[in-house]
Amino acid sequence: MIRKLREEDITKVMTIWTKGNFKSHDFIDKDYWLLNFNKVKNEYLPNSETYVYIEDNEIKGFVSVMDENYIGALFVKEDSKRKGIGRKLINYCKEKYDELTLQVYEKNIDATLFYVAMGFKNIKLQVNQNTGEQEYVMEWRNGDNIK
Repeated sequence: MIRKLREEDITKVMTIWTKGNFKSHDFIDKDYWLLNFNKVKNEYLPNSETYVYIEDNEIKGFVSVMDENYIGALFVKEDSKRKGIGRKLINYCKEKYDELTLQVYEKNIDATLFYVAMGFKNIKLQVNQNTGEQEYVMEWRNGDNIK
C-alpha cells in the first residue's frame, strides 16, 4: 500500500534515508549525510509530497517530490530492495505528475540503471555543488517511453 507520509512515520523514514545514503553513496563521507539529517527532517520532508510504501505494517520505502515534479528522494530498505517497491513508488508518482525530474550521482550505478529502466532520460551531467561529485539530471515526461 502507498499512502502519504504521516507525522508518526518520520523517524522510520529518516532511518531509511540515513542507511540508504550510507549504503548507496559510500563515495561521500558519512558526515555529509549526518550534517544534513536535521535539514531533511525539519525542512525538506515538511515541504515535500512524501509517499510511503507499507507492507506487513512496516514502511519499506518512500519517495519525496518537491516543487511540483522534482524527486528529491527515493529510498527502499536494504532488505526490501529488488522486490518492485521502487518501481511501484515511481509508477505512483507517474500517475500523479505529467513530468518528473531528479538528480542521481553518476557513481550510483544501480540507481542510474533503475531510472533509465523506468523511462527517465539523461538530460545532462553536472557537478553537485555540495559534494563535488558528478551527477546526472534525468527527466521523465508522460507519453515518453511509458513503463
